[in-house]
Amino acid sequence: MRVMEFDEYGGPEVLHEGERDAPHAGPGQVRVRTTAVGVNPYDWKVRSGAMSAFAPVAFPHVPGSEAAGVVDELGEGVEGVAIGDRVLGSGSAATAEHVVLRRFVRVPEGLSDPEAAALPAAAETAARALGLLELGPGDLLVVDGAAGGVGTAVVQLAVARGIAVVGTASARNHDHLRELGAAATTYGPGLPGRVRALTGEPVTGALDLAGRGSVPELVELVGDPRHVLTLVDFGAADLGVQVSDGSEPAGPALEEVAELVARGRFRVVLDEVLPWTSVAQAHARSQQGHARGKLVLRVD
Repeated sequence: MRVMEFDEYGGPEVLHEGERDAPHAGPGQVRVRTTAVGVNPYDWKVRSGAMSAFAPVAFPHVPGSEAAGVVDELGEGVEGVAIGDRVLGSGSAATAEHVVLRRFVRVPEGLSDPEAAALPAAAETAARALGLLELGPGDLLVVDGAAGGVGTAVVQLAVARGIAVVGTASARNHDHLRELGAAATTYGPGLPGRVRALTGEPVTGALDLAGRGSVPELVELVGDPRHVLTLVDFGAADLGVQVSDGSEPAGPALEEVAELVARGRFRVVLDEVLPWTSVAQAHARSQQGHARGKLVLRVD
């Protein structure tokens, strides 16, 4: 089968087409004929070597951890899906013509393949973040960097769970955040004052998705570093905040978000859909930041 891979750490230009044997589904897994693959910041961080001290990879390496496709092989013990079903889910080496998914659900009716591929990582990360912050109905969450793929998922999942949200983004994305149910403000120094001007309620938790050095101000807003979580600033642990490496349980996040999509309470936000042969372009676009929603590769 064809894959997109890299043989060394470096810029987007190290990505190229390759060939390898198709994988097979193990117990509890499904294999799909891939139709779309989500692109996440983690992908280019691994490719660049920025994660080599924490998550080294063997070369050649196929990036990608989420995909949508049509089931063509069932592992032992799989129930609830059949050959030919459209599913979305999480796995590894996803930028390939076939991928094995470890966690998966059927694609909700009306969702396109690119929209389906954009859901798994963002949904699971959002559920994981809200769980680590122990937030529930009536709480107030501040999300720094709320307009990207994970940010839009966090906002919508939080709102669906009855949590109020203030999100930061560039001014052009403020109306977009408001449409998702959040109050919006800009990022950068002075964040506590801007948040307090928007709401008189105490901030219960804060999530850093931007990595712009905002953690000290988020701690000031919340008043307790244990109620601040960052997914991108690994040095912030020195401040007493929570730092997630993505290994914590996300619970039944895919099922929850798929149900919200089916009920019209969760919208998949796509920044751009590119052919999978343009994976280098997608990585470069992700690395630039400022995406509104998810970047997705369409597999033909």
